[in-house]
Amino acid sequence: MEYNVPLGARIAVLCGGMSSEREVSLRSGKNVLGALKRLGYENAKLVDVSPNIMNDLKGVEYAYNTLHGKYGEDGCIQGILEILQIPYTGCGVMSSAICMNKEYTKRILSTCKDIPLIKSVFVRKGEDVHQAVKGLSYPLITKPVSEGSSFGMTKVNKPEDLQKAYEEAVKFNDDVLIEEFIDGFFVTVGVLGKQGEEFATEILEIRTKTEWYDFDAKYTKGLSEFIVPATGLSKTATEKVKDIAVKAHQTAGCSGVSRVDFMIKDDKPYFLEINTNPGMTDTSDLPAQANVMGIDYDHLVLMILNSAGLNK
Repeated sequence: MEYNVPLGARIAVLCGGMSSEREVSLRSGKNVLGALKRLGYENAKLVDVSPNIMNDLKGVEYAYNTLHGKYGEDGCIQGILEILQIPYTGCGVMSSAICMNKEYTKRILSTCKDIPLIKSVFVRKGEDVHQAVKGLSYPLITKPVSEGSSFGMTKVNKPEDLQKAYEEAVKFNDDVLIEEFIDGFFVTVGVLGKQGEEFATEILEIRTKTEWYDFDAKYTKGLSEFIVPATGLSKTATEKVKDIAVKAHQTAGCSGVSRVDFMIKDDKPYFLEINTNPGMTDTSDLPAQANVMGIDYDHLVLMILNSAGLNK
């Protein structure tokens, strides 16, 4: 394995934070810290991010970002690290901010004609949600525009359920993205590597015991079956998903690592979103995708660590 970051470096594993994904982030951070210790980075430590973060980062030489959601995945912590001139893992300020917002991600990617996007509407606070969705076909999925881990998401089967679902979404964000529900199955693919040398991992197909891939399905062992490499796609569709994932990563200006999610229906992929800081828990997708390629958890952590400072 290639150690670009010196073994004696003082590394802060940023986790926890102030978002709705705090508990997931703590799990990611603890796993990553364990890997760094096994790799020989004895001076690595956990930093639970709070408003005191400027003081907590004193003396830190590198930051390994395992924050999820608001403040950690939206460009905020990245901006602080830029000011402090601390190299950090993953995507930079601009791509983090863009990809945290599902609507603006779609607007950026709409410039690429070969990235298939799901028909949707963007509803700002105060707008008539029933008027906004005219032209969409039920069922629908309502989701906060800048939230992860399926928080605030609801499947809406009929118009009379729309207002309640909308109100659940605005508990998390003022703005809501409403998409047509794709009655297919969920796949996700990681993107790793230096700029211009990015590569897609194997595709992970997820079959759930829940109606759709909600929070419980994501983080409760036994509720989802991981199939990797995916078996539900043709060879042509498999290559297309990988190509689209790398193109989406590049178009959005991502660096180091991302995970791109799709729905598959009739062997056709539909882009869902880009995750600029994929989870690193025991049940997370990216480690499973990398493992089937022969990249074990510790090696994956080292690959991501080596991206620190490349996100300019």
